[in-house]
Amino acid sequence: MNMNTLDYDLNADYVLEDERVLLRPLKESDFENLLPFALNEPDTWKYSHLSARGEDGMRNYITNALKMRTAGKEYAFIVFDKQTQSYAGSTRFYDILPTWQTLQLGYTWYGEKFRGTGLNKHCKFLLLQLAFEKLNAVRVEFRADARNERSIAAMKSIGCTPEGILRNNMPLQEGGRRDSIILSILKDEWVNNVKELIKSKMAGKY
Repeated sequence: MNMNTLDYDLNADYVLEDERVLLRPLKESDFENLLPFALNEPDTWKYSHLSARGEDGMRNYITNALKMRTAGKEYAFIVFDKQTQSYAGSTRFYDILPTWQTLQLGYTWYGEKFRGTGLNKHCKFLLLQLAFEKLNAVRVEFRADARNERSIAAMKSIGCTPEGILRNNMPLQEGGRRDSIILSILKDEWVNNVKELIKSKMAGKY
């Protein structure tokens, strides 16, 4: 392994799994698995720059994700909840910069019944473990609409450090522009405390 770059293979099938959740690469055929959310829960993408609302929205969402994977810029997963034996949503790595050893973790969304169930902590643990322990990342960045209090609280709860606000940096679907908050986790933070923090939360210790 070259310690000065990400050990990332866009052709690899990264399958992540624990007792609660399974994440696997998003495929074109997952349109059928995710379509119910696009049709029945359009507010899921209220704060998202890239919406999957409606049938066409979901089809375009998946097509875009697969194109960005081919380009080596993103890697999208579908999330399967073992507890309910059903598909729960999607998440991805993006802005993958191998020579900088950094990537962003985001485009994360779950159906309504999966929110607040602990599923997200299992997903984030597996993804961060992959990033820091297998892909050789030194920094994982997170961004969110600065108004999205639920998402920001979830990121802080797993040990993300807020770094600041990008003002007026991104257009909104409904018009206008949004402020984006930036948070991050560094490799030494993962090793020294974040990994155990998330494991404790998954175990329900606090």
